[in-house]
Amino acid sequence: MNPTLASRMDNLRARMAETNTDLVVIGPSSHMRYLADLSPHGDERPVMLMVSQNFAGFLMPALNVDSSRQHTDLPFFAWADADGPDAALEELLAATEIDRKAPSVVLDETMRADFALLVIDALPGAKRRFTQDTVGYLRSRKDEAEYQAIKAAHLLNDRAVEAAFAALKPGMREIDLAGLIDDFYLANGATTVFCSVCFGPNGAFPHHHTGATQLKRGDAVLIDTGCRLNGYPSDMTRVGYYSSAPEGFAEVHTIVDQAVEAALAASVPGAKASDVDKAARDVISNAGYGANFLHRTGHGLGIDVHEAPYITGTSQTVLEEGMVFSIEPGIYLQGRFGLRLEEIVIIRDGKAEIFSGMPRAAVVAG
Repeated sequence: MNPTLASRMDNLRARMAETNTDLVVIGPSSHMRYLADLSPHGDERPVMLMVSQNFAGFLMPALNVDSSRQHTDLPFFAWADADGPDAALEELLAATEIDRKAPSVVLDETMRADFALLVIDALPGAKRRFTQDTVGYLRSRKDEAEYQAIKAAHLLNDRAVEAAFAALKPGMREIDLAGLIDDFYLANGATTVFCSVCFGPNGAFPHHHTGATQLKRGDAVLIDTGCRLNGYPSDMTRVGYYSSAPEGFAEVHTIVDQAVEAALAASVPGAKASDVDKAARDVISNAGYGANFLHRTGHGLGIDVHEAPYITGTSQTVLEEGMVFSIEPGIYLQGRFGLRLEEIVIIRDGKAEIFSGMPRAAVVAG
């Protein structure tokens, strides 16, 4: 096992000891990628990784074993379609050496329900919970290799967004600009994770689906996009306008940027995630736009674009060194424009460090 994966497995077992966890069961998910660098084909055939203090191994469909062996040296308990998974699952559970009377079991919250039920049926006395205080806890604290990968993805994303704003011209459709961003990622060794391009009033929809709307002079432009580079994603939102700004744009931009700054200042070790949300929300509410800030302030980012910690008004998560999350307040004015500014940050050396290098100033095109 490579040193990074070996370290993660050691950290998981230490965390299992701290949380009195006997067994962690992971499906074909980003949790499995984190622990084993393996993303097996996911269909109705049960596949899972089980980790105990003394053992780690996979339940694996036989037709996937040879391909999966290229990525891991952990043992496989293979099963064929003709036989079904029950016998292999029983052998795997025996190999974990857990006390099966009343074990404390962590189940991957993203695995298929029928996979989870196989485990529950095999361990009827188990005390069950999800991964938030084991694998999820570890994933929310990024190591140096993850920091470097996320940084590289964001620097590439900066270039893509700058190129997109530079390409704006009247009559261009949102989907045309999104296509240019896709092409930029591909030309630089990355793939698109998502891309939302919003012209004019479409920016007032926080989750607008990029469409055929054409750019006009005087339109606000919002681009929220992210790529995946070397396994890790980026996520950033920047705004601007074509030729001239809509009425009120400059005022709203200033307020949202101040909300970002307030949230950045609140993002320190020991603060709660809700403190960060409140810092951003108070700025917008005090300016009279509280009803126009329609969503949480942020979400964690790692292997997944959305993962823990979540920056909400009710989250009691205490921020720690290595946590990565978005700060993305917004003001949405229906029929006019929407304005969101998003940074991905890491708590590093006692403060929030921004991954992007692109300024948040409004981009003037045309």
